[in-house]
Order: sequence, then C-alpha cells, then structure tokens
Amino acid sequence: MSNTEEARNNISLLQRRMRYDVMGRDDVIDLILIALLADGHVLLEDFPGSGKTTLAKALGESIVGAETSADEMSSFRRMQFTPDLLPGDITGVMVFDPDSSQFHFRRGPIFTHIALVDEINRTSPKVQSALLESMGEKQVTIDNVTHRLSDLFFVIATQNPLDAVGTYPLPIAQLDRFMFKIRMTNISREAELEVIRSWGKPRKKCEMPKVSVESVLAAREIVRNGVEVADEIMACLVDIIRGIRDDSRCLQGASTRSLVQAVPALQAHAFMRGRMYVNAKDVQALAPSLFPHRLQLAPGTRNALEVVEDAMRVPLQKLSSSLMR
Repeated sequence: MSNTEEARNNISLLQRRMRYDVMGRDDVIDLILIALLADGHVLLEDFPGSGKTTLAKALGESIVGAETSADEMSSFRRMQFTPDLLPGDITGVMVFDPDSSQFHFRRGPIFTHIALVDEINRTSPKVQSALLESMGEKQVTIDNVTHRLSDLFFVIATQNPLDAVGTYPLPIAQLDRFMFKIRMTNISREAELEVIRSWGKPRKKCEMPKVSVESVLAAREIVRNGVEVADEIMACLVDIIRGIRDDSRCLQGASTRSLVQAVPALQAHAFMRGRMYVNAKDVQALAPSLFPHRLQLAPGTRNALEVVEDAMRVPLQKLSSSLMR
C-alpha cells in the first residue's frame, strides 16, 4: 500500500468513527476533517443542544497520542469557557516550589493535540486573546519563555449565537484565525428520530481502531506536498477576495491570511474526494465556509454569504473556462 493510500484510509477511518458517534452531521464532519488535514481550526455555531460538543469529542476520542507522563501531550482536552476564567487557566502558570525555591511552569489544558473550547464567546476578550498565539503559531509565551505546543494542535471552538445572553462577540482578528465557521443547522427528521430512539439505551462501543497522531501528521504532509494547485486556482481565489473587498456592502474584506488558509483547505477537499489536484468544484464547495465569517459588513447588510456568492460568480466562470482548454 502506498503512503497516499494509507493516508486516505486513515482519514476515511476517522470519518467513519465520527459518523458512528454523531448522526446526521456528515457534511459538518467532512469540513472538520478538511480543516484538520489543512492545519486549520474550526468554529461551530448554534444554540445549545445541537451536538457541537459531541461532535468535537468524537474527533478527539478518535485520535490517539502519547499520554504516559505529565510532560507529554494528551490526545484531547476540553476547556469550558466561563466569565470568571483567566488566561493562565488556559495556557498554564508559573508555580513556586518551596523545596527548590524556584518557579516551575505548570502546563494548562491547551497542551493537547485536539482542544475543544466550549462556548468560547462566554468568556472575556482577555481570555479569548490567550488563544491567538497558540492558534497562529502553535506556541504560548509565559514570563517571556516560549513553550511549543503539539505539531497537530487543532482547535474546535463552539459558540452560541451572539444574541444570546451573556456572550462577548469574537473580534475580527480572532475570527480570522478560524479556517471555517460552521453554522450547525437542524439535523434531518430521520436522524432526529434515531437520536431520541437510542437515547438512554446501551449502545455498542465503536470497535474501529483509533488513528495515531503520527498518521494524521503524515496525511497532512501528503496533502500539502502532493495535491496539485494550478495557477488558475490561485488567481481565482485572489479575484474572489478582491471582489469581496470592492463590494459596497463590505466595510472590511477577507484578509490575505484567508487566502493562505484557503489553498491547503482546497487541497484537503480534493484529497478526500480521491483527487490529487484541485478543480473549480473544490473552490465552489469551500468558499462559502472559508470567507463569510471574516467580513465586516456595512450597516444594513446582514448576509455575508450573499456577498461571497456574488463575488464568486465571475471568477468561477473564468476558472471553469480556462481549465477546460
């Protein structure tokens, strides 16, 4: 079996494990795995009880990593954000040891492979900003000392809609760190019936093997270096972004960071569909999840997705015609 086939089998295994644990969320699961492969982060939004936390835990429990000592990374950690939380509760703190008369760094829960940040918008902006360095650079700095995080480090954050009581809107700079913002709509009638039928009943534990951290990192490398992205694809992305910026309904368009994140996301999308090249269908499928949450809209404009879809139309037509030649 080639390395590419092995990588594809491992991602397929993650997909099947998550679908076993979470019913009716196949499209959301695919987007989360694309972000994982593309070394991005995901923000899930909906009202409480929609399955956001269950979905994040399903991924965390499907990946196995070293957890044999206090100095090694755990596979999965959940952080419940509350109004009284402090940045040190997330990143870690310096603790004085009276025996040695020295300070020692005690790691916080952010030292993990998969981090579930539950209800990220229920804590203060000061705590929210504690995630910026870790999400952007995979490190935290405490007392002028930098500590490296896991190479896999992947954040799944959940939030309730901003009109809910007791929430703090995420700033644009932090929203820009998330590759995707996924709105979790209601699951289908059949899936919802299955959920309540099985609720409280003993369910057979998933017997499919877990996927190692090393296997996921290897799959990332194959996607990054093996999936071809033509110049026409990159030009299409740039034209979409420029169209968004020029739209009068948009006060602030998507950043250059969004373009940098878009390329590996498109590669991962193509890889999961059995291709080693990116085409127009990948752009059309992912642009609505890549860009809308990064925009600051003009007063009176509420639909960021509509702005993105309008900006996509001409570049995608141009891309399709150029790739057919």
